[in-house]
Amino acid sequence: MSAQARRAGGAATRYAILTVVSAVLLAPLVFMVSIALSSDQTTRESSFTFLPTEFEFGNFVTAFTSDLPIGRFLVNSTVIVVVSCIGMTFSSALVAYGFARLRAPGKGLMFAVLLSTMMIPAEVLLIPQFILFRNLGWIDTLLPIIVPNFFANAYNVFLMRQFITRIPGELDEAAMLDGLGHFGLFRKIIMPLMKPILVAVAIFTFTFNWGYFFGPLIYLNSEEKMPLALGIQVLSATSSGAQSPPWNLVMVGALILILPMVAVYHFGQKYLYEAGLVSGSAGLK
Repeated sequence: MSAQARRAGGAATRYAILTVVSAVLLAPLVFMVSIALSSDQTTRESSFTFLPTEFEFGNFVTAFTSDLPIGRFLVNSTVIVVVSCIGMTFSSALVAYGFARLRAPGKGLMFAVLLSTMMIPAEVLLIPQFILFRNLGWIDTLLPIIVPNFFANAYNVFLMRQFITRIPGELDEAAMLDGLGHFGLFRKIIMPLMKPILVAVAIFTFTFNWGYFFGPLIYLNSEEKMPLALGIQVLSATSSGAQSPPWNLVMVGALILILPMVAVYHFGQKYLYEAGLVSGSAGLK
């Protein structure tokens, strides 16, 4: 067998394996779509099929016009992710600039301490954070979920700091000769050059907060303040007597929860490549 034939056979084997794996991973999504397009009668009888046999596209309208507050859940999730993305990207970039460009005694030690916070399990901080937010009167508001995003994140600071170190220092000297201070340099020179890593961090923040379930479960009590991830769980757990949850509308909400994350990654993956995150390098030096 020639080398070309062996390469062709190897490629065919890889594509076959990838096709099987993709089919297995997509199976839950296909079943979710099938349930979302099912009629009310099929939902009451729980006679769902794996592949869609009914196409009740009106369920997507009903989900927002019925008594189920999916529309409100969607608005809450949108508010959370938009404000969180702005806060996380700006605060992390500002801290990363300080570690990458400013000179100060003990900066290396402070950076090491910052990175060491990544080793602290989130469960250890759960009770102190809850007590803090309770004393601030923030329970049953969106503030415990949004405000922490304005105080940077060690992992994002690390990524951004490594990216900034790749930007030539000569740009700083030229900008300062033109009269720019550190904040002007950060805003006019560094930030525009950081676009790939800023978008990458925004994508990470979006995907985390869009599907964030644990925090809202702890801090939110009112149904009208719940984000989509928690709201769908509440709807799926709601039943009275022999009445089962409206699974077709619940799956519509689940699709709404999934599709924005897929779209964000699809349109933002080029920035992940530009930032060097897909290959795992992240601009390490």
